[in-house]
Amino acid sequence: MNERYKAGFAALVGRPNVGKSTLMNCLIGQKIAITSKKPQTTRNRIQTVYTSDEGQIVFVDTPGIHKAKNKLGNYMVHVAEHSFKEVDVILWLVEPTEYIGAGEQHIIEQLKKTSAPVILVINKIDTVKKEQVVASIDLYRKQLDFAEVVPVSALKKDNTEVLIQQIMSYLPYGAAFYDEDTITDQPTRQIVAELVREKVLRSIDEEIPHGVAVIIESMKYGKNIVNIDATIICERDSHKGIIIGKGGAMLKKIGSMARPEIEDLLEQHVNLQLWVKVKKDWRDSDFLIKNFGYDPKDHE
Repeated sequence: MNERYKAGFAALVGRPNVGKSTLMNCLIGQKIAITSKKPQTTRNRIQTVYTSDEGQIVFVDTPGIHKAKNKLGNYMVHVAEHSFKEVDVILWLVEPTEYIGAGEQHIIEQLKKTSAPVILVINKIDTVKKEQVVASIDLYRKQLDFAEVVPVSALKKDNTEVLIQQIMSYLPYGAAFYDEDTITDQPTRQIVAELVREKVLRSIDEEIPHGVAVIIESMKYGKNIVNIDATIICERDSHKGIIIGKGGAMLKKIGSMARPEIEDLLEQHVNLQLWVKVKKDWRDSDFLIKNFGYDPKDHE
């Protein structure tokens, strides 16, 4: 081990839908966290690992910080805010904007309590003119004393190498936490479940997706194929009908979208069978929230 090797933890925080998962996938070069245009896509704290000759960054992708409306929402906010206390550097992701809303003000108040250096990451710079990016930087700098400010486009991979170097500069020297070929600490089943949930989010435009969870009932590895049974959980009978679609068309679409990405992940052919079940108001049930893999105690 090089005595000048660095290793540490970097938390990605921000309002829902600012591109945290897209940025993390971009930085590590592999899709682990699901992405969609709908907010609050990430529900658990996902750790992914970037390793180079210079050092190792363990990224902690947190759920978007928002005003919680149910127990699942409370859990998501708890996970995000708890992550502030456990990392070496915080990346606060924002969009180039001319106005700081109540959501950002809440995050600012949380960041003021932390001792970790905060890097302001202005994402989606490909969507606005340069003048607006500069104005946005000036606006945010008045709110907090940032260690660094780095404008990026996670989608176009602009300036992401600079961001990696800035993160490395704030990490302590020490041995790597994971083997160099480790990409994530997420169990394979969890990633498969999230890939299926992503396709539900992308396929359905109703309010339904917020009330959707996916459970992998079984994963059986054959000689040339992996047989996967997965159940999509929703909150209403009417939602079930929409997810299944006319003649099963929507469920078939979800499966056909998820299967290639699962095959890429497992590096094997996949036979994916999807089912839909109704669990009314599961997001307000402590038992069901834990049963579907979201447990606040896991992050304390």
